[in-house]
Amino acid sequence: MGMRSALAAGVCAALLATGLAAPAASAAPHRDPGWRLTDTGTDARFRGLAAVSRDTAWVAGTKGTVLRTRDGGRTWRNVSPPGAEGLEFRDVEAFDARRAVVLAIGEGEASRVLRTEDGGATWTETFRNTDPRAFYDCMTFFDTRSGLALSDPVDGRYRVLATGDGGRSWRVLPSDGMPAAQPGEAAFAASGQCLTSSGRHAWIATGGAATARVLHSADRGRTWSVADAPIPAGDPARGVFALAFRGRHGLAVGGDYRTGQHSPSAAAVSRDGGTAWTPSRTPPPAYRSGVAWLPHTRAAALAVGPTGTDLTTDGGRRWRTVDDGSYDTVDCAPDGGCWASGEKGRVARLSRR
Repeated sequence: MGMRSALAAGVCAALLATGLAAPAASAAPHRDPGWRLTDTGTDARFRGLAAVSRDTAWVAGTKGTVLRTRDGGRTWRNVSPPGAEGLEFRDVEAFDARRAVVLAIGEGEASRVLRTEDGGATWTETFRNTDPRAFYDCMTFFDTRSGLALSDPVDGRYRVLATGDGGRSWRVLPSDGMPAAQPGEAAFAASGQCLTSSGRHAWIATGGAATARVLHSADRGRTWSVADAPIPAGDPARGVFALAFRGRHGLAVGGDYRTGQHSPSAAAVSRDGGTAWTPSRTPPPAYRSGVAWLPHTRAAALAVGPTGTDLTTDGGRRWRTVDDGSYDTVDCAPDGGCWASGEKGRVARLSRR
């Protein structure tokens, strides 16, 4: 069975197991799901992705590029902010087809946040970093108003921005509730998933230091605890790159992002909200930079990276490679629409073929 057929069969089996899809014998004929590449008309690398629905998604990437689709990827509209060609967008959080927030990364003033309320027709810059020591990596929103943005450590602690008005304004949170960072520790701006949230909880993925770690906040970023993660570390290129939580059930993926480098134990699982992590029994075979739970399933999720897509149907204990296409990030919407994006303008939707 080919890789793309394996993805279709694997995801279909996961959906059937949870009742989202009906067996062929008892329903009208249907096509199996699998990644369907869309034509974005650009060669930008999209590490920022927001899945709103099966039809609507936003991507953000290199050269200040932001695209939006409202027809399932059949057409993409270039809604890039004017004059943003020199910015490196690594994250986008979208509330619907009109409202979205994008994060540009980099040292000093290269780190910025922009917001649109009209589908990208106009943009407003709502934050520009003025501290040369800060470098912002990723964002998350708890709801349409409250959100956080994460910077690498400043003065030995991770710096966190907070918004309470949907990204229209931001403030730096006090750092007294943040554990000390390890020497060389940082977050990876690889997929927009080094910071994630669920309910009032938020989690930070770290790497680059002696030990990969996951930081957890139960109060929307005011105080944090920390736990070691059994994912390759001890090098600036290794660590946890992405997190996904469903309630207290967490998935962590990562490894060594350098091409050709071995990445054993590139995934881990938490059952207690991130207090403790155990290695996946059968992890992905290589570095993975993005992870997302499949909606309407009990224990199915997808992990992606430059060398392929992996599927778990048992909550992250066992992963198997089901597609060999290159993607940096993956996101799923509440209605079951899942999207993946990456290098050379690649954006795909999980759809029935």
